[in-house]
Amino acid sequence: MANKDDDDLGLRLRAVRERAGLSQRALAKRSGVPNSTISLIEAGKVNPSVGALKRILEGVPVGMSDFFAFSPEPERKVFYAAEELTEIGKTGLSLKQVGNSLVGRAMMILKETYQPGADTGRVMYGHEAEEGGIVVSGRVEVWVGDARKVLGPGDAYYFDSRQPHRFRQVGPEPCEVISACTPPTF
Repeated sequence: MANKDDDDLGLRLRAVRERAGLSQRALAKRSGVPNSTISLIEAGKVNPSVGALKRILEGVPVGMSDFFAFSPEPERKVFYAAEELTEIGKTGLSLKQVGNSLVGRAMMILKETYQPGADTGRVMYGHEAEEGGIVVSGRVEVWVGDARKVLGPGDAYYFDSRQPHRFRQVGPEPCEVISACTPPTF
């Protein structure tokens, strides 16, 4: 069972990962630790073994002593220019996050841009949160559990993120979505 120390370790890991500019998937690839494990640690759901934590931190890279000495501070900024949004996406899928760090925040806000053919991945994923969004332009196919729908400008979605889900751009033009996730466990 997770406890307050697990939550603190998870927040610390997320802050260190974000400071290094790494997504959970990128860190998983670098460290050889499954993305799902990193997600569970950051959400405070599991406490990693020392060996697993060491492998994860080598993927950042940061040493154990520096990791435990690091004290994440909540970002206090209120307004963000378009060029100040933090890119956390991958090729073909731009995910621009409002704020550099999510430490101390209860919500994540993203400006998502799916280039033609962009996809969050064939394997659907879930995480402990709720999320919603509104399509600004283009079209995106959204799977949530067994449900699937193509959404266009003005269409929206809202669901329990524990349900496996996937997003895929469809059509000839890029798709832009403004989304939010709470708590920020993506």
